[in-house]
Amino acid sequence: MPHNVIEGNLDSRGLKFAIIVSRFNSIITERLLGGALDALRRTGCAEGDITVVHVPGSWELPIVARELAAQKAYDGVIALSAVIRGDTPHFDYVAGEAAKGLGQIAAQTGVPVAFGVLTTNTVEQAVDRAGAKSGNKGFDAAMTAVEMANLMKQLRSK
Repeated sequence: MPHNVIEGNLDSRGLKFAIIVSRFNSIITERLLGGALDALRRTGCAEGDITVVHVPGSWELPIVARELAAQKAYDGVIALSAVIRGDTPHFDYVAGEAAKGLGQIAAQTGVPVAFGVLTTNTVEQAVDRAGAKSGNKGFDAAMTAVEMANLMKQLRSK
């Protein structure tokens, strides 16, 4: 007897997404936002089904993601920011707490939260991951959100 396979797909028609993007390191984050919007458009998401929320930095992502997920108005939340290592341990705290907070929100609310937070050692690495040499991680995060939104929809309809 064959086994059952459940997996998401990359069709965002009829789905609603919130994108949270930080203003800090905006030269990078605006590119990530462009990539995320491109992914949603390519997969069929209507412009009116996308909400973009700007926050000061990565630290603020979890509280806004929690609020958006709690509204139950979105099939997925996409968090975009860039934390670039400096000369102090600030990087470790901000990146770690943003990651932990976003993961907890997804687990607690059941709303997929895609992690599009760059954590790099240099500005050049961030530029590479925001549309240069290494693709666009904003695009990748949005595709993850679409796939997970579809997967959750299937699991809940069973």
